[in-house]
Amino acid sequence: MKTLESWSVLEETPNGLVLLVEGRHHLRIEVLEDALFRVRLLKDGQWRLNRSWVVDPDRAMPWEGRSRDSLAGFSCPAIERTQGDGVATVASKRLRVSVRTPLQLVWEALVEGEWITVAQERPTGAHMLGVRDHQHAHFMARQPGERVYGLGEKAGRLERSGRRFEMRNLDALGYDAETTDPLYKHIPFTITRTPDAGSFSLFYDNLAGCWFDLGNELDNYHKPYRAYRACDGDLDLYFAWSPDMRDLVKTQQWLTGGIAFPPRWTLGYSGSTMAYTDAPDAQAQLEGFVDKLATNDIPCDSFQLSSGYTSIADKRYVFNWNTDKVPDPEGMAARFAEARLELVANIKPCLLLDHPQYEQAAEKGLFIRDSETGAPEQSVFWDAKGSHLDFTNPATVEWWKSNVTTALLDRGIHSTWNDNNEYEVWDHHARCEGFGDPIDIGLIRPLHSLLMVRSSEEAQRRRAPDKRPYLITRSGCAGLQRHAQTWTGDNYTDWSTLRWNIRMGLGLALSGISNIGHDVGGFAGPRPEPELLLRWVQNGIFHPRFTIHSWNADGSVTEPWTHPQVLDGIREAIRLRYRLLPYLYTCLFEAVTKGEPMIRPTFLDHEHDAACFEETDDFMLGRDLLVASVVEKDATTREVYLPKNATGWWNFHDGTWHAPGTRLRLGVDLSSMPLFVRAGSVIPLAEGAERASPGAETSRILAVFPARDGEEHVSTVYDDAGDNADALDGNHCLTRVVLGTGAKEIGLRLAHESRLAFPFETLRIALPATEGRPVRIGSALLSNGDSFETDSAR
Repeated sequence: MKTLESWSVLEETPNGLVLLVEGRHHLRIEVLEDALFRVRLLKDGQWRLNRSWVVDPDRAMPWEGRSRDSLAGFSCPAIERTQGDGVATVASKRLRVSVRTPLQLVWEALVEGEWITVAQERPTGAHMLGVRDHQHAHFMARQPGERVYGLGEKAGRLERSGRRFEMRNLDALGYDAETTDPLYKHIPFTITRTPDAGSFSLFYDNLAGCWFDLGNELDNYHKPYRAYRACDGDLDLYFAWSPDMRDLVKTQQWLTGGIAFPPRWTLGYSGSTMAYTDAPDAQAQLEGFVDKLATNDIPCDSFQLSSGYTSIADKRYVFNWNTDKVPDPEGMAARFAEARLELVANIKPCLLLDHPQYEQAAEKGLFIRDSETGAPEQSVFWDAKGSHLDFTNPATVEWWKSNVTTALLDRGIHSTWNDNNEYEVWDHHARCEGFGDPIDIGLIRPLHSLLMVRSSEEAQRRRAPDKRPYLITRSGCAGLQRHAQTWTGDNYTDWSTLRWNIRMGLGLALSGISNIGHDVGGFAGPRPEPELLLRWVQNGIFHPRFTIHSWNADGSVTEPWTHPQVLDGIREAIRLRYRLLPYLYTCLFEAVTKGEPMIRPTFLDHEHDAACFEETDDFMLGRDLLVASVVEKDATTREVYLPKNATGWWNFHDGTWHAPGTRLRLGVDLSSMPLFVRAGSVIPLAEGAERASPGAETSRILAVFPARDGEEHVSTVYDDAGDNADALDGNHCLTRVVLGTGAKEIGLRLAHESRLAFPFETLRIALPATEGRPVRIGSALLSNGDSFETDSAR
C-alpha cells in the first residue's frame, strides 16, 4: 500500500465535495444528516464493490443490494462549503469537516455556539491504498482520555482501547469470553467518547476481512494513532457525532435497517440441547422435555431443535429428517403445539459432499464456485467437506425457501435457527453469482449469513403472512438485527464466561444489536456445577434471549432440573422472568420503534456520572431496571453502584429507597438476584403466566416506584395480540402511565393510545414495602395491593 497525500477539489456536489487524490483517486465527502457525514475513497474513481447490503435507512433493501451512490432515506440537509489556503471545508448546522494538506480530515462539532474539534485523522499519513490490489487502511489520531466502545460481540473489556481486533467470522466453539478473537460477527463500528466534545462513531461499510488496532500498535514516526485495515473492498465510512452516546447507538441501528419485531413468545424461556437430537430415540427425548416441564413446574415457550434431527450416521445433512430418530416429525410438532410450545429448527447453509441433494444442487449451480476450476467450492465443515450455498444466486434463494417450507413449515415447525453460517470459505476469489454481477467471496463472506436469514424469513412470511416470524442467527454482519435475534455463540462452561459474556452482549447492544442472549449454563465443556447453573439462570433471565443450551463433554444435558438441590432457585428465577414479561415486551417495542437498546451499560443513561464508566458487571435492562447479577463463586456479598440520577433507586425485592450515587455492599445468598428500579418508574408485571403469550396472564400488576422530587414521570406499557403482523400499523395498545408524587399521596393517570383495547378490566397496584402513601387514581384512593377498573372497553 502507498500513503495518499496530495489532493485538490475536483467537484462541488449538492451534498459535499469530490477530491482528486494523487491525481487519480476520488475521495467523496457527503453530508447525509446534520450530524452524519460520509467519506468514501474510490480507487481510480471506481468502486471495488458498488453495492451495499448493510446500510438501509429507508428499510427498502433490494435483494441485489443498494447502490452505494444512493441517498434514499437520508434528509441531505443544506450545507456550506469553503476553499482556500490549502484547506477545504464542508459544514452542516452541527458538524464540520476540514480537509488539510497532506491529506487529513479534521472533524468539528458546534457546541454552545463554538466549533470544537471532535476527531482528526493521523496527520502523518491518514489513508493508504493498495497499488496492485484493493487493500486499504485508515488512521485516526488517538487523543488522551478518549474511550472506545463497539465492534459487536468482542471478548474482554467493554472499553476497547489498547487492543487489536479482527473481523473474520469463525465457528469459535468453546471460546474464551475474555480473550478469544475473532468470533462470529462482522461489525466494523466504534463509538469514541471524548473528554469534552461529546462522542463520535465510525462505521466502515465493508464486508471484507479487516482489523482494528485501537492503540496496541506504536510507531515512533507517528504520534498516537488507531488503525483500520482491510484486505479488500472500499473505504466507505460513516462518521456521526452526538453529545450523547445513546444517540449514536440509535443512529447505527437506524442506519443499518432497524430491528426485527418478533412475537411475544420469543421472550419466554426456550429450551435446547444437542443431546436430545443426537440420541437414537430423539423424538422420545424431545417429547420427554415437554413432560419434564410439567413435572418440574417450569414455564417455557419454545424449544430450539438442534441439528441432530438431520443426521445420517454422525454427520448433519440440512433438510434431511432422520426418521429412525424422529419417526413422526408432524406428530412431534403437534405434541409441542398442544403444550403451547414452539419448535425452532436448526438449519445450516453448507451441504456435505454426500448430502442426498448435493448433486441436484450442483447441477443447478447453487454453490459458490472455486476460483480456479469453476466447480463448487469445497471447504471443511463439521469434520467433513462440503460446499456452501450461494445466497447471491436467486435460484439458491428459491431452493432454500422451498426446502424450509417442505422440510419444516409443512411439518408444523414455524421458526428457524440459522446456524453454522460463518462461511469459512478461504478461497478469497471464489465466485459468487452476485445477482448477475459476480463477486469474490472475500468481499462479502458475512453477507451470506444475512441473506440466508432473509431467505428463511421470506419463506416463513409467505406461509403465515398475518404472523410475525421468528428467526435466530449465530453469525452475520451489521444489519442482521433487522431479520433475527442472535446470541454470542458456543461459549465455554465456566465462571469466567458468565461474567465476560455480559460484556460481549453489551458490546453488541452498543453496536445496534440488542435483541441478544447467551447459552445459559455454558454450551461446551463440563456440565455446570449447581451454583454456576443457578447463577447463570439468574443472569440469563434479564437478557432478551433466554435459552439454556448445552453440548456437554460428558454427554450430559443441562436443563433447569439438572441439579435438584438448586431447582427451587432456578424455578424462582424463571418465574421472575415471566413476571417481567410485560416490561420486557415494552422494551422490545421501544427498541423497534425508537431504537432504544434493550440491554445497555449503565453509562449509556448516565454519561454525566464518571463512576458508571468503571469496570462493572452491572447493566441496564431498558431504561428503568438495573441488574446486578451475582457472577462469582461462593459469593456472600455483591457491590452495586447506583448511578447518579434525579430521583434515586428502589430495591425491587425489599422496597428500600437509595439515594443516587450510592455504593452498596449487599449480602447475598443463592436466592439473590439483585435488581434496582429507577425511582419515578412504573413497571408492568404479569401474574399467573406459564407462557409468554398475552392470554396466559391471569392479571396485571402496576408496580409503582415513586420519585421524591414532586415531578411527574411517564412510563409506557405496550400490548398487542402477541404475534400479529399488523401490530406496528396501529393494531396494538400503548398505555401512558403518568406518575406524580405529593407529600401525602401518589398520583397515577393512565391514557391508552391506538385501536386495540387494553387487555385487562382491572389492574392491581403494588408499592414498595417502605412506601406508606396511598395512590390516587381519579377519585379513588388505593393502598398497596388494591385493584382498580380500567377503560378496557375503549
